[in-house]
Amino acid sequence: MASLMTFKLAVHDVPYGGAKGGIRIDPRKYSERELERATRRYTVELAKKGFIGAAIDVPGPDMGTNQQTMTWMKDTYMTLFGEKDINAEACCTGKYVSQGGIEGRVESTGLGVYYGLKELMEDKSFMDKAGLSVGMAGKTFGIQGFGNVGEWAAKFISQDKGIIEVIIEWDCAIYKKGGFKIDDVIAFKNEHKSLKNYPDVTEVTIDHPMRFMTKKVDVLIPAAVEKSVNKSNASQIQCKILAEAANGPTTVAAEDILRSKGTIILPDMILNGGGVTVSYFEWLKNLQHVNPGRLTKRWEEKM
Repeated sequence: MASLMTFKLAVHDVPYGGAKGGIRIDPRKYSERELERATRRYTVELAKKGFIGAAIDVPGPDMGTNQQTMTWMKDTYMTLFGEKDINAEACCTGKYVSQGGIEGRVESTGLGVYYGLKELMEDKSFMDKAGLSVGMAGKTFGIQGFGNVGEWAAKFISQDKGIIEVIIEWDCAIYKKGGFKIDDVIAFKNEHKSLKNYPDVTEVTIDHPMRFMTKKVDVLIPAAVEKSVNKSNASQIQCKILAEAANGPTTVAAEDILRSKGTIILPDMILNGGGVTVSYFEWLKNLQHVNPGRLTKRWEEKM
């Protein structure tokens, strides 16, 4: 994962290296207070070993984390080093805007996936290879992982008249012929914390969510964990375009199988770089100590 991050940042010309780290727990099983204690302790341990800092290593949000998590990290680091490090606020990214974050960071990875897909799907030579007509409108999509990345990607795709027919979560998968109303799905998940009982579906599975990876769609977007597409399911996957929104979702064996079938694979290190790109701008904002746009606004004199 660290190597993939290194290559991704090089491709996007972002001046970071690559690293990965985390806490091995299921955040769904812990209270907010417990998650705060774990996050703060993790930050202290990173600091003790010299593994965090604006010029050392700058963590960003990933699976199981959010703006609150990153704000806890920033707050802990500033408690330890705020008096000595003028750039302490830049120790991590993905924070609340009021705590040094930047507008657009939450949706940036999903939006980047949408922009990448849109650019390619407007290209006739690319769509000819996929055996599809030009444009996103009317194409069917499957989303595996309806967290921050998958949710925002689905939202932007549906706004561009793409049809989201399959949504696969960790505890269930839902399918609707003709596509879901994504805003309704998002609202239901926010209220119930699951899609198990979502009412407007053609088919649902709880016991084997990954089975819906093989539903026939034009574009399949794995946006959850690595190795979701592997040799055990690659031969049954029926999409024409596999758009990697997660980090490393396709194994080498699965890629060989998909390519032999003529499936076009859009690599993660190109498609899901929106998040780290916006994190870079948040880092720059923190280092400059000036809000973006503050020095470029012009005020016209009232005549």
